[in-house]
Amino acid sequence: MANLSPFVYWSQTKQTLLLKVDLKDAKGAIADFSPVSVNFSANGHGARGVNAYKFELHFYALIDDENATFVVSDNKIELQIRKLEPEWWPRLVATPQKPHWLKIDFDRWRTEDDVEVEEKPRDVRQDYEKEYADLQKRELGYIKEKTKKVYMIFYNLAMFVGYLYIMVVMGVLYYRDGVDSIGKTYANVGNAFKFIQLLQYLEVMHPMFGYTKGSPVVPFFQVSGRNFILFLMIDMEPRMYAKPVVFYVFIIWSLVELVRYPYYLAQLLGREVGLLTWLRYTIWIPLYPMGILCEGIIVLRNIPYIEETKRFTVEMPNSWNITFDMVLFLKIYLMLLIVPGSYLVMSHMAKLRSKKLGKGRAKRQQHLHAD
Repeated sequence: MANLSPFVYWSQTKQTLLLKVDLKDAKGAIADFSPVSVNFSANGHGARGVNAYKFELHFYALIDDENATFVVSDNKIELQIRKLEPEWWPRLVATPQKPHWLKIDFDRWRTEDDVEVEEKPRDVRQDYEKEYADLQKRELGYIKEKTKKVYMIFYNLAMFVGYLYIMVVMGVLYYRDGVDSIGKTYANVGNAFKFIQLLQYLEVMHPMFGYTKGSPVVPFFQVSGRNFILFLMIDMEPRMYAKPVVFYVFIIWSLVELVRYPYYLAQLLGREVGLLTWLRYTIWIPLYPMGILCEGIIVLRNIPYIEETKRFTVEMPNSWNITFDMVLFLKIYLMLLIVPGSYLVMSHMAKLRSKKLGKGRAKRQQHLHAD
């Protein structure tokens, strides 16, 4: 069955784009934005009745995909997009030929007064990306991929296989030995977990070298926070190895990654999997609070051990003439993890979920956009 596309009405100002999708009673709306395109899918009542609808648009110029959102109301869906550079576009899409279902929203249309909008020189290989790929495949027998993309595909695949290995080993041992395997979790998969967690520092370097978008600061703190628990709180304290909380935190961390890496793979391969996108931006709701709780318990259990061993504690006198109380540091870390830390992480993920799935903003603004 051919893919059905809804009617889409677009308008612009110098700074923004507004796309109105003509779908009534839409369910499961997903809009996946990139700097050059949007991939949209939803179920609803459109031009062909109640059906699954989808479309993909490659924009004339770059957009600010990080702040693009969409709002679902009873009789339409509105995609609100900010242009990366404030300028008037001669058209919405990259190619001169527009899809038949794309219309101008004359009720909202704005034009630049007394200024003729001229097209910039364009790269035909980007405007006709699919056609160019088909031509390349016919001529060469394969499609040339950029080195960065090939590397990112292999990296995400390797990380997925690593976390899958950990989960399979834990699952097989639990099936065979029952609850007795919980205390042996670190002995069985601890080294594998340490290796794969160290590999995650590559994700700090990816944005530095242009392999991914965003800042390296966010992945640095995310990876370092987890490695602080793994290496300093568990690995360096043998009495923690057999604690059940290690089993639970390993499961939580692995489940998060077993959804995240396949999602990234699908994006790299240009595949939009609705269930995977929903899981990527929903599974954190139960798992993140449980992960924060388990990490907090691990830190709390380490405090008496640190008091006993004085590990990482620097006392006077010493040649540097400084002092450091590791127990006090852990207490402060625990307070920051529970209160502001959990809030920042959860609010960040809620914002991403609202952007990708459109639930939060849709509920708050539904009455403003209903006809």
